Parts: sequence; structure tokens; C-alpha cells
Amino acid sequence: MSGTPAAARACILAAVLCAIWCTLPAYTPDAPVPWGTAVLLAALGLGCQAAGRRSPPGGPGPVAAGAFLPVLLTAAFLLPPAAAALVAASGSLAGRVEQPPYAARRIWRAAQLALTCAAASWAYATLGGPGTLGGGGAAPDFPRALLPACAAALAFSLVLTALDGLVLAAAERRPVHRSVYALLPLALGPHLVHALAGLMTAVLWRSPYGPLSALLVLLPMYLSRWVFARYHREQAAHRATIRALVHAVDIKDTYTRGHSERVGRASVLIARELGMDDRRVEGLRFAGILHDIGKLGVPTRVLRKDGPLTPEERRIMELHPEYGHEIVRGIGFLDEARDAILHHHERLDGSGYPYGLSGSRIPEFARVVAVADAFDAMTSTRSYRRARPVPAALAELKRCAGSQFDPRMVGALDRALRRHGWSEADTAVTADEPGEPYVPREPQGPREPQQGPHGREPYGAVAGARRDAPPVPRARSAAPLSGPSRDRRP
Repeated sequence: MSGTPAAARACILAAVLCAIWCTLPAYTPDAPVPWGTAVLLAALGLGCQAAGRRSPPGGPGPVAAGAFLPVLLTAAFLLPPAAAALVAASGSLAGRVEQPPYAARRIWRAAQLALTCAAASWAYATLGGPGTLGGGGAAPDFPRALLPACAAALAFSLVLTALDGLVLAAAERRPVHRSVYALLPLALGPHLVHALAGLMTAVLWRSPYGPLSALLVLLPMYLSRWVFARYHREQAAHRATIRALVHAVDIKDTYTRGHSERVGRASVLIARELGMDDRRVEGLRFAGILHDIGKLGVPTRVLRKDGPLTPEERRIMELHPEYGHEIVRGIGFLDEARDAILHHHERLDGSGYPYGLSGSRIPEFARVVAVADAFDAMTSTRSYRRARPVPAALAELKRCAGSQFDPRMVGALDRALRRHGWSEADTAVTADEPGEPYVPREPQGPREPQQGPHGREPYGAVAGARRDAPPVPRARSAAPLSGPSRDRRP
């Protein structure tokens, strides 16, 4: 506990002393404690916690936590407060701790749950909860049994969040009331669900079928939490895969560092404005983030060249959508995102690449990413030119709508930016220059045409190669280039 702030150590010590004081009535000779029930519940809690502790980091830790809380609430329903506190403390001491200081966190958690469980047991007993459970030939009293169970869950949530708020205030100087207000709504719903599971367990425990019947409630909950944890581990693996691929591109093409994440954010804004469901929104985020993954197949000398590209180098660069599609072909969860990676350089008039698709033949995801890519290229500061203001970038997108970009996607981005803005983090520089934050304002008309290095005023004149760069041969049409990192690139 040497790294723990003094105020936090004092808070932990006070909690431990209060927890010990709460358990003292259990040690008196005439204490009405059903020790057989207490020992069985303590063993069950230890088993739940031990299962989580043996799993690897990132493993089914949430499973153990999800199965442990109904055990605690079952103890609150079946045992007096002192014995319920002992069950909570014994199980908590065996639980896994993810972050240091390990000893301080484990001791704090044990004391916190002991106090919380004692409070829940007291609230339950005060409202006559034990008499509603039945047993000894009597049937459980439903629905009257729900009221004390819900009160116990409320007491559990209030004490737990209050203690969390206190330790956060001691360790990080956060206001206690703000922590409680932030934590309580998140905790109350799950604790009510766990209380219902605990109530069913307690009723079965008191029934003629005995304690083994409690597994009929706890085992399905454990399995559902296991499935839920596996889903979250799978999602975490997906995110780790995406991060690794994007990091590889950022290392190879230092001019566009951060570009992929911003294209992903802009794609999400468009998708939500279009009313897409959450699954497709997440797919579009992946598509935006990975749209330039094919640059891993482009020679580094071409990506980092300090002058305009030759026609041969340009043809090599135009292969990067196909390289990207091949790279992600075997990643099943990307789904529609693969089409966006392959086709985000297609143009509505059919003059894009790699296949010259036009109109509705271009996949919807690709049309979204093309607009997001162009927008970020125009509004990002690079080492060789400054960013264009957001209103001017939107004006340029509108000018090119119908020929290069889908007007529906451009309109969605415009509405989304009016509603949400484009934060300073979103417009961060991609090289070493400092950037200026964007303050949303009414869009202005397009600027006077500027002659870009390709001999036209596409957004490439905004995305900008170096101003002194000589022109290179024209691309396939005089339409604006779509989605390059720099205007001298495809």
C-alpha cells in the first residue's frame, strides 16, 4: 500500500474497522446465525471468485463477478447482517485484482462488500423479508416478497456507490456526490436483476429441495455471463486487430498519421445521420479506419516521396484499394467494410478506380467513406500545407456532389457537422505543425478556384501537394480526386 495516497489509506482503514465492527455480533454465543448456510454460501462465493482468478487476463473475469453478486444477495436474504458481511468478506479476499496496488484494492473490496451486504441484509430484515421466503412447510409469499428484496438491492447500490465515491474522493480528489450520481444509475439496474436471482435462490434454498436446488438459478446466470464475457472478449480482439493494422499504416505513411481514425469518426457521423442501425454504424467505423490499409502493399519510397508522383508511381498507388481488399479478405467481422476498402476511390460519374463503377453500383459504404476521406484530407494540416476551414471543405464537397460524391452522403455530413460540430481532437494535425481548433460557423461559399498540381481545382488543390511541385499528367478525368492523403496521390 506504499503507493496509495494517505487519504485513501485512511479511508480503507476506516472501512476495514467498520466491517470488523459489523461482523462482531456473529461471534456472540447466542447469535442466531445458521452457520451451515453461511459456510455453504461462503464456499459458493469462493468458488465463483476462484474461477475468475484462474482465468487469464481479459478472460472470464466478468463471469465470476456476475455470479458472485447473486450469492451475496442470497446471503443478505438468508443470513443476519453480521453473517452476511462475513460471507461477502471471505469471497472478496479470494477475488482477482486487475491493477496495483493489489493488496489495498483487495482489502478495500472485501471491506466494502462486507458493509454493503450487511446494509442490504439489514434493509431486508427491517421490511420483514425473511418471513416471505417460506420454508418449513409454508409457501413463499409472492408478490409481497419483492418489496423487501428491491429495498435490499437499493441499499446494496447506495452503500456500494457511496463507498466508491468516498475512496475516489480520497484517492483522486473527485467530488463524492458527482461520483455517486455517475455510478448509482449504472449500478441500480444490474443490482435489481441480481436481487431477483438471489431471491429465487433463497426461496429454493428454504424449499424442501434444499441448497442444491439453488444451482438451478445460479448456473444459468453463470452460463449467460460466460457467453456475455466471450462476446466482449471477441469485440476486444476485433478492436485490437484494427488498432494493429492502422498502427502499421501510420508507421509506414507518416504524412497521414491519425487520418484513418478521423475518417472513421466522420463515417460514423454520416451513418448515424442516415439512420443506419448500430451494427452498420460499427461496420462503417471499421471501414473508415481501414480504408487505406492497402498502403501496406505500396512501396515505402512511393508513399514517402517528396515530389510529385510519376505516371508509373501513380499506377502503383492506385492499386492500394485492391491490396487493402486482399489484406482484409479473411477477416469475417468486417463484412460490408471490405467493399468500402475496395471501392472508396470510385466516383459517381464512373471515372474513379479500381473498376470505374458509377452511381448506385458503388457500394453504399464506399460512398460514405469517400466523402469522409475527402473531408478529412481537406481539413487536416500536413507538414507541407495548412488545412482548409471546415465550411470551405463542405462547400467543396457540395460542388463535387453528383459528379464525384454522392449528394446524399454530402448532405448527411453537412447536417451532422451542423448538429455536432467537428472537435479540435477531430481536426488534429497529422504532422508536426500545431493546428488551430475549429469553431463551428455558417458555411461560406466556395473559394476562388486555385490551380492544383494536377491542373485542376479538385479537393486535391485543398488537400495540397507542395505548392512548388511541378504538375504531373492528368488522371483519368478532370473530376476531383477522391480520398487521397495528399493531392499528388490517388
